[in-house]
Amino acid sequence: MPSLDELKVSIGNIAPSPAISQKQSSAQMNQNSSSEELTKSKLSTPANEKGYGDLLAWDPLFSSSLESSSSASLAYSSSSARPTTPLSVGTIVPPPRPASRPKLSTGKLSGINEIPRPFSPPLTSNSSLPAAAPLVHAESTSSISSSASLSAANTPIFGVSRGPSPVSLGNQDTLPVAVALTESVNAYFKGADPTKCIVKITGDMTVSFPSGIIKVFTSNPSPAVLCFRVKNTSKLEQILPNAQLIYSDQSQSDSHTKDFWMNMQAITVYLKKLSEQNPSASYYNVDVLKYQVSSNGIQSTPLNLATYWKCNASTTDVRVDYKYNPESMNVPSMLSNVQVVVPVDGGVTNMQSLPPAKWNADQMKAYWKISSISEKSENGGSGSLRAKFELSEGPSKPATLAVLFISEGSTLSGADVELVGTGYRLSLLKKRFATGRYMADC
Repeated sequence: MPSLDELKVSIGNIAPSPAISQKQSSAQMNQNSSSEELTKSKLSTPANEKGYGDLLAWDPLFSSSLESSSSASLAYSSSSARPTTPLSVGTIVPPPRPASRPKLSTGKLSGINEIPRPFSPPLTSNSSLPAAAPLVHAESTSSISSSASLSAANTPIFGVSRGPSPVSLGNQDTLPVAVALTESVNAYFKGADPTKCIVKITGDMTVSFPSGIIKVFTSNPSPAVLCFRVKNTSKLEQILPNAQLIYSDQSQSDSHTKDFWMNMQAITVYLKKLSEQNPSASYYNVDVLKYQVSSNGIQSTPLNLATYWKCNASTTDVRVDYKYNPESMNVPSMLSNVQVVVPVDGGVTNMQSLPPAKWNADQMKAYWKISSISEKSENGGSGSLRAKFELSEGPSKPATLAVLFISEGSTLSGADVELVGTGYRLSLLKKRFATGRYMADC
């Protein structure tokens, strides 16, 4: 089990901020898809790809064995892969821009000590896109709530779809695009001490284009420039645009909004490449922004945790206290598909648990599943999970447990997006957040 110091290094030396008092936290703990195109979770990072933060180094639990269990899959939407925007496309040459619109630096996010990765893998001849209905067909500009499952076997459906069809527009019509804001909360809890909670929240923005838009772009030597504004940015410590595709004015002084516009030549070339690889695809997703959200220790975690272990030669007792924390969210929202995974060694021969949990002997892990947690839940979203394990090779060693959940319809940061100018319409804006590496030790 890693030490707290090691975890602090792996998370990029994030210093925990003062949180609610230890006395208050301990007392509370003791009381115990809109559209189908966003079917690939951006919160799930492949094993050969480094995502946001070295929190991935915490991974004592999230092994392939966990993913093999459909009831505890780490993917919260379809498992089909989708290529997104490469960091570099050899044929893309950004056009000259006015002096009033200097190109944004491609430097790393300051304050995140991590292994960088491109916005997406390079394009290859063997890559393919999932054949799913595009997000842009759901005509809605509001956040879409969904009961999307964490299981890769289930594909979330969002809103009402008009069905895939090519874009055929007159000169006076606007082109539909859809946007998704997805945030990942990573946290490490140590015992019942709130001052030892380490938190890191990251996010990204994806734009989805219908396949028919490519013909519109290629037939027009000067298509309308797609401009958008990110609002409510006061909680965003860093915003990193995809420098190959996005421009921004660094002189912007408004701390609450940031304006961006696309390199239409680069977007056209990239979308055309995707179309050549998979002409039957009905949409194409492009990663345009990544950002880090400011955090304040345990106060920034949607679900507070505290764990207790009692290990004897023949038995092990485990208790997990949890508490829903609406103050961490811009708009309090329900945590869905909550799963708690606790590994127990020592040769478990029998388990008694309340509420009932499932024991996986091959993985040596206990699984609790809670459909949802919110302010409307019993005790305001507070509760305890208890289990007694009988052992044949005890005693057990206290281990790091993991928690998963997802929330649709809002973000932790409160960030929002709107299109600026003419030529395009926002057919859907989807918001959600979910766990990245969310762990607790005793």
